[in-house]
Amino acid sequence: PAAMLGGLRRRWDGYKYRFVPWLALNLRRKRRTLRYVPKGSQDKIISDEDVFETLLKIFKALFVNDFSRQGHILALLPETKCKYLELLTVEQKLSKVNSCNHQSHHVFSPEEVLFNTLGFTVTRDRSSLVSAGTGVFVTKGFVPKGTLVSMYPGTVYRKHEPIFFQSLGNPFIFRCIDGILIDGNDKGLSRSVYRSCSRRDQLGPLQMSDESWLTAALQNPLAVGQYVNNCSHEKTANVCYQEFDVPAYFPVELKQYLPNTIYSHDIESHLRCVVLVTLRDIKQGEELFSNYYTVVN
Repeated sequence: PAAMLGGLRRRWDGYKYRFVPWLALNLRRKRRTLRYVPKGSQDKIISDEDVFETLLKIFKALFVNDFSRQGHILALLPETKCKYLELLTVEQKLSKVNSCNHQSHHVFSPEEVLFNTLGFTVTRDRSSLVSAGTGVFVTKGFVPKGTLVSMYPGTVYRKHEPIFFQSLGNPFIFRCIDGILIDGNDKGLSRSVYRSCSRRDQLGPLQMSDESWLTAALQNPLAVGQYVNNCSHEKTANVCYQEFDVPAYFPVELKQYLPNTIYSHDIESHLRCVVLVTLRDIKQGEELFSNYYTVVN
């Protein structure tokens, strides 16, 4: 009995700080249960412009790689079609110069596109921490300091929106500085809510968000951030969270790769995303570790 109680206590300690009902009862007593940023400081390791440009770069590469399946979208956006046809033509010319294979456009896996575009690949696998479950590793390439290395997927909830039942036993709820919550759980009720909201917002063939992070076959290979484990005494943090509001001018054809959707359809606001940015150079084979309660100076 004592061993069982001890095990339950350790499991509770492992996720209670991200458990929303527990947070609601303990905010006043335990300030550090929140991701705290001192007044006047900036929660930016890299600029929003750098985040935007990185997402644009990888999403465009994914779109061009998957060009043959984008016909319905491109039929609605003739000017966009012309732009991507030019990109595809340039890519095909380069591939012919670098290879003796003169066959038609080669389709890469999303992981290969990520490596070819940003120089690294991140993958979910068993964590190096004992009893930590799944973790995220740099499985190929090299990631320099100050690089967007992952995204935190999930449903975005504004303040006071209902999330009680989704939060029960859910260790994947991320709390932003302003109180916005992102539910990154890919199972149960959380999974159903995300799919419902994502399909609700779809405009004909135009998808406003990515559902593939709920499966094993990721369309956006960066959407694994919810599985990045918290640092420990032995494993120091090598990435940190950074909040990013998707601007209104974000290309509509690339929104299909955004792994976030807003819970409330009637609220007009920018989509909140959370990205993970490297705090130091990270080499192939290293696991990513964050700090949920980092004080950002």
